[in-house]
Amino acid sequence: MSAEISKNRKARHDYHILETYEAGIELKGTEVKSIRAGKVNIADSFARIDKGQLFLYGCDIQPWETAGTWFQHQSRRPRRLLVHKSEILKLEQQTAQKGCTLVCLRMYWKNRKVKVEIGVAKGKTHTDQRHDLKKKVELREAQREMSRFNRR
Repeated sequence: MSAEISKNRKARHDYHILETYEAGIELKGTEVKSIRAGKVNIADSFARIDKGQLFLYGCDIQPWETAGTWFQHQSRRPRRLLVHKSEILKLEQQTAQKGCTLVCLRMYWKNRKVKVEIGVAKGKTHTDQRHDLKKKVELREAQREMSRFNRR
């Protein structure tokens, strides 16, 4: 049972996703309240390995309005992702390849905990993006023709 909080739609358009991983995220209390209110943006989020730990950068969690001034969190601070050490080593090997990066794909609830899906991604060229768009249009037209044929 997982309810989606936020999705990075731009990621699948701009990158080939080679492999996906599920990670927990280290949050403060006011951040969780803001996430429950739906004030999250992961459009420009990416992950990076620093000193043997995995961090999420660019994730924008807006401050919670009713919190006191000293309990407030920074909206775009780096947040630690919780994964096993073996997965960090595997991710480090995969991102060492030329052109590979770690992109945040979506954020969701799983058993009352916030989880992040990160993907090992390789950038698409402009021609790849056009080819994917063309394939999507052809599939949509084929489905339209099938539904038109089945209505008769």
